[in-house]
Amino acid sequence: AWNMVSLKMQKRLAASVLKCGQRKIWLDPNEITEVSMANSRQGIRKLKQDGLIIRKPDIIHSRARVNRRDAAKRKGRHTGTGKRKGTSDARLPVKVMWMRRMRVLRRMLRKYRAQSKIDKHLYHSLYLQCKGNKYKTKRVLMEAIHRLKAEKLREQALLAQAEAAKARAAAKRAKRADRAAAAAALAGAN
Repeated sequence: AWNMVSLKMQKRLAASVLKCGQRKIWLDPNEITEVSMANSRQGIRKLKQDGLIIRKPDIIHSRARVNRRDAAKRKGRHTGTGKRKGTSDARLPVKVMWMRRMRVLRRMLRKYRAQSKIDKHLYHSLYLQCKGNKYKTKRVLMEAIHRLKAEKLREQALLAQAEAAKARAAAKRAKRADRAAAAAALAGAN
């Protein structure tokens, strides 16, 4: 009986009524005659209520295995040389690494300048040195900044000492000149 009756139209109408594709429509094989009698949407709706036409459930494509593997990959599994297809530059480009590094270092320089830890002149020279690949990490750059600031302070202290020594020497000279002048005046009076 199944081969005799063509249920093409019923399937098409059912797909339209149930808002799904024809592959999702199940027609009861035991009630073929009744199904074949339905030649309108109304008839199809009636059969649906009676349970002779059913929309099949969606086919599940589980991601459980994928999720499990991804979790393992996050731990570093399945990423050895045998699993790699692209070159190391294709997997994580050198340029991307460079951009990340530059952005980190430049952000740090901007922060230091904003906090007045470095002046604009030191900022500029350090900026160019970063660009010239002198500092690889934030830590190295920070140490360089501390070193440069210490040197600057030391130079300022030395300058101040030198100025003080000059002032003392000038005072001494003036005193000596005054004394000599006084002695000359005394000699002239005698």
